[in-house]
Amino acid sequence: VQLIESGGGLVQAGGSLRLTCAASGLTFSRNNMAWFRQIPGKEREFVAFVNYLGTVPIYSDSVKGRFTLTKNLPENTLYLQMNNLKPEDTAVYYCAASQFMGRRPENYNYWGQGTQVTVSS
Repeated sequence: VQLIESGGGLVQAGGSLRLTCAASGLTFSRNNMAWFRQIPGKEREFVAFVNYLGTVPIYSDSVKGRFTLTKNLPENTLYLQMNNLKPEDTAVYYCAASQFMGRRPENYNYWGQGTQVTVSS
């Protein structure tokens, strides 16, 4: 299984980025998908997850209304559109997959290598 994230970068506060997670080696339509983020010295934090069909996205309170999670089944790709970014969104963002679902990192079997998002004030 491979989950490859891309799309991170440096952006000013108020700006936007779109993260991409390309999945291979798993049955994408049978896995729930999620994004987590982590800054050095802190635990990995839940951002959003979506069910295996991509029909029910759930967001953390800190990103609700600003981030949009989309699961493209034909492309085997997960997207995270991030708008109105804030400095506190700065972190390494990780894509994760599992046949289970939830807000805890322990719920997920597969992880990508992460992509850095930096938001300047």
